[in-house]
Amino acid sequence: MHEKVLNVDQSFDQNSLLFYVNGKRVEDQNVDPRTTLATYLRENLKLTGTKIGCNEGGCGACTIMVSDLDPATDEIRHYSVNACLTPVCSVFGKAVITVEGIGSVAKKRLHPIQERLSVAHGSQCGYCTPGFVMAMYALLRNKPKPNMEDVDEAIQ
Repeated sequence: MHEKVLNVDQSFDQNSLLFYVNGKRVEDQNVDPRTTLATYLRENLKLTGTKIGCNEGGCGACTIMVSDLDPATDEIRHYSVNACLTPVCSVFGKAVITVEGIGSVAKKRLHPIQERLSVAHGSQCGYCTPGFVMAMYALLRNKPKPNMEDVDEAIQ
């Protein structure tokens, strides 16, 4: 899926921002470069699963996964970022996956990470749960069989 998504073609306005969110192309000519990715996702795309908690990268409620092409290896890499600290312009040509992109209660289709958190009562109020889910999702995309150190590092 990401192989197709990461192929930035030339059919866009050179003054526009072009990236992909949950597999869908997003092109916008009117982006304030000071806008964070979290704000853009919530206000422009109405994807409110990405929460803004502390707005300084400490709580992790805004965690999403970004995928791009590693120019050194020519392989796709996946990593989690704090969307509240990430300028939206920095995801030009990249693929962004939010919690809405991996599962949905409305569609009665939870991702296995979401399902396991739910079954194990793994959240308190639930506000930061999407961030934990996305941190684990990015970890598992890169390392399908993580050890406890990997998990600890992913959710710090």
